[in-house]
Order: sequence, then structure tokens, then C-alpha cells
Amino acid sequence: MTGWEQVALVAAGLGAGVLTSTVGVASLLSFPVLIALGIPPVVANASNTLGLIPASLGGSLGYRRELRGQPGVIWVLVLTAAIGAVGGAVLLLALPSSVFESIVPWLILFTCLLVGAQPWISRWLRSRRHPDDDHPRTAMSPATIFFAGLTGVYGGYFGAGAGVMMMAVLSLGLDLELRIVNALKTLALLAANVVAGLIFVFVADLNYTAVALLAAGSIIGGYTGSHLGRILPPTLLRILVVLAGLVAAVTML
Repeated sequence: MTGWEQVALVAAGLGAGVLTSTVGVASLLSFPVLIALGIPPVVANASNTLGLIPASLGGSLGYRRELRGQPGVIWVLVLTAAIGAVGGAVLLLALPSSVFESIVPWLILFTCLLVGAQPWISRWLRSRRHPDDDHPRTAMSPATIFFAGLTGVYGGYFGAGAGVMMMAVLSLGLDLELRIVNALKTLALLAANVVAGLIFVFVADLNYTAVALLAAGSIIGGYTGSHLGRILPPTLLRILVVLAGLVAAVTML
């Protein structure tokens, strides 16, 4: 690997880290760079998952103020995402990549629609509640846990757009500020990537040079991105998430 290729991977990790903590489409940047360097797709995918763990770690540390007040949600979400990621990692190693190719772009487009329409959907859901049940939803319901688990499966399998999906699930399932949802999303990606990454270390082929270079850039980018995500106005953040998801879906199509 040449010096310029190493620089490109560190830069990709830096950019992917920022995207992890903000709009949640990190793999859309880092995975194509790995492929462009001639790394086989499955090796690139597994290496990308491992290399972006520091991005989610840095982002979660940056969001610790937002996460501090959500202990109940955190433990349920981390466990759900981790269990889902086990299934996703197994699918990556056992199935051909063509299995999800036809449905993943449309799934990302659908979740973009949910993220964009979330304020209106949430208002409609609140209007349908019983008058005695008008308190904010601050705990994960069974439906939210189920869909968060499915997102964890996808995150362990490939992950491009997984952050957008998790934002949609948590935004619809919880009555929390968008910056807190963003923090929870980043932590969920950390849990999914750690579990999938550990599996890949033992059973998958990895390019450890690429992993190290991505990790070096991604931890800085993740921490930086958390500060950007905190100061972005909710409407602007929602628009950026939707735009990022649309780019991911169109690129995959």
C-alpha cells in the first residue's frame, strides 16, 4: 500500500467518523475507498466494520451528556443492537451479497421517508392516544425493540444507511429530542459494530492495515461529529439525514 493510499484511508476514516456521529451513512464513504484500493468486497466489508468501531466510540464519548439521562433506554438498545448484529455478521459470512442487493436501497429510501415525516407521524400518533396516556414515551416499546433489532441485523451485515434506519426507529418509538436520538443511534452503531467486529476477527479475512488506518481517522472524526450533531438545528439535522440516506440508496441502486 502506497503512502497516498494510506493517507486516503485515514481521510476516509476521518470523514466516515463525522458521518457516523451525524447523519449515519459512514460506510457510504469508507467502503468504496476500500474497494477502490483493490480489497475484495467481503474482506473490505469486514475490515470496514472493525475500522469504524472507534468512530462510534468517539461519537458516544462526545455525546455522553445526552446519553447520561437515558440509562434505561441505553441498556435495552445496546443489547438489542448487539444481538441483531450477531445475526447480521452470520449472514455476511454465510450468504452471497446479492441476497440483500435488491431490497436494501428501497429499505433505505423508506426509512428516509420516515425520518423526514417523523414530526407529522409523531403528532398523529399522539392524537390517537387515550387521554389518560398522554405522557412522553421514554422507554422502548416491544415494537421499537423489534425494529431496532432488525436494524442491528442490517448493521452487522453491511451497515450503509444503518444509522438512518436507527434514527427512524428511535424517532418514531421515543418522544426524545433529536440530538438525544442521534446520540442513542451512535451508541447503537457502536454496539452492533463491536459485536460484528469481534466475530470477524475470529472467522473472517481482514486487512489489518486498512483497519488500523481507518480506525486512526475515525475516532477523531466520530468525536468531532458528535459536537457538530449537538449544535445542528433539529430541522437541518433531519434534512441532512434524509439527504444522506437518499444518496446512499441511489448509489446502491
